[in-house]
Parts: sequence; C-alpha cells; structure tokens
Amino acid sequence: MYTREQASQLRQAFWTAFGQYLSPHLSAEGLKTNWSNYKTGIKHVYFRMQAEKKSASIAIELTHPDLEIQQLYFEQFEELRTLLHESLGEEWEWDLHTTDENGRTVSRIYKEIAPANVFNKDDWPTLISFFKPRIIALDEFWSDAKYSFDSLK
Repeated sequence: MYTREQASQLRQAFWTAFGQYLSPHLSAEGLKTNWSNYKTGIKHVYFRMQAEKKSASIAIELTHPDLEIQQLYFEQFEELRTLLHESLGEEWEWDLHTTDENGRTVSRIYKEIAPANVFNKDDWPTLISFFKPRIIALDEFWSDAKYSFDSLK
C-alpha cells in the first residue's frame, strides 16, 4: 500500500506525463490546450478524467446546483447524442442525477475501463491510450456543440 502522500505523488506524476504526452496536440480550434484540466467555458459543465486503483473514466459532468437547470443541460446533451457518439466513435453511459464521491447530485455522460490502476506504471500506456482519443474527440465535439448551450448560460 501507498501512503496518502505517495499515492498523491503517483497520481500527479501520471497526470504530468499525460499532459506532456498531449501537449504537442492542439485543440480542434488550433489552440494550445491543458488537456488534463480541460476548460469547457461553461460554468457547471466539465470534462473530467479520473484514474484510480481499479478503474479509470472520462466523463462530461454537469454539476449545476439547481437540479432543474442541471436537467436542462443534460437534455441539451441528449439532443446532441448522435453527434457526440459519432465524434467519439462509441456509445457512452448516460446518468441523470446521480451522486458523486462528495455526495452532490450531478449528471454524467461517461466511459469507463476496468481493470486499470494509476498506481501501476505498467498500466499508464493503457490509461493514456484510453484517455487520449476520447478527450481529443470530446474537444472536436465541443468545438461545434458548445454554441447550443449559449442560451443556458
């Protein structure tokens, strides 16, 4: 087992390596992007990548505290479901109003792999191969789709 500090350092090392690996890749709009901490430009709409001991996931996470507004965002993504899945080249899971690790109600559209262990450096290539094409595809999707959320800001 790792101490909390060792686990934190390993996670940080993975995300640093991931960021360096993707840093030469420009966004769909030709801009330099922080892929590990992707900014959607819309409050309460996040693209989140998580890597833990048993699995990893990439998600569109909707965190608006007003659940009706959160549902409006989710419904807007549902309108774009075909475009999203075409951009990603695969189907993702859709959860309206689920609970996150902090007990908050969020909505998520996500893809997960297991087993995958961020604490095992031998798994890092698998994790990078999982995250890279999906975050790039999300960026390509978002470069077109974000304008349909302007009225919800």
